[in-house]
Amino acid sequence: MTSKRILQLNSSIMGEQSYSRKLGNAIVDKIQEKYPNSTVEQLDLVESNIPHLSPETLNAMFTHAEHQTDEIKQKLALSDKLVKQLLDADIIVIGAPLINRTIHSSLKSWIDHITRRGITFGYTEEGFPTGFVLGKKVYVAMSSGGVYTDEQGKAHDFVAPYLQSFLGFLGMTDVTVFRAEGLHVPLIQDTALQKGIESIVID
Repeated sequence: MTSKRILQLNSSIMGEQSYSRKLGNAIVDKIQEKYPNSTVEQLDLVESNIPHLSPETLNAMFTHAEHQTDEIKQKLALSDKLVKQLLDADIIVIGAPLINRTIHSSLKSWIDHITRRGITFGYTEEGFPTGFVLGKKVYVAMSSGGVYTDEQGKAHDFVAPYLQSFLGFLGMTDVTVFRAEGLHVPLIQDTALQKGIESIVID
């Protein structure tokens, strides 16, 4: 069986107690069961404290390679590293707790640093965006205090739809979301995580 290179991202502020981390770990375990000898590279986005984009870094991203000074290359060093991690991976597992109806800012910072025109995306001659990050499988481990898969909740879920849209923009269209939801709902909170884990199917 072919081994895979797995990149696991965690964006919870709850550390080892995080439900999205536990769900993400279960996804990784299932992947390793299917693809023995796979390697896992973990990146805790909160502990890494990836900075928000600054005007200087954004300008550096739009500087053509032949015009990049050592100072500009230094400003791009972190972004280059994160992009390489992404491109080297076969499978990406993203731990994404719903916080105030959306993703944590650490995950958004990662997104901003890997979104590189000419490297991870571009535009056709007609002006349509096209993603360059191809051939990846992405699993999202999403946790939420409430239930966001019913008709009432869907309108307030800005995690799964946003990630599917953004990842698709970069070319990662094969995205599966597993959920541990209702973690603060009395009647279902005790079984919410286990239900999420039991829903995991690796394709």
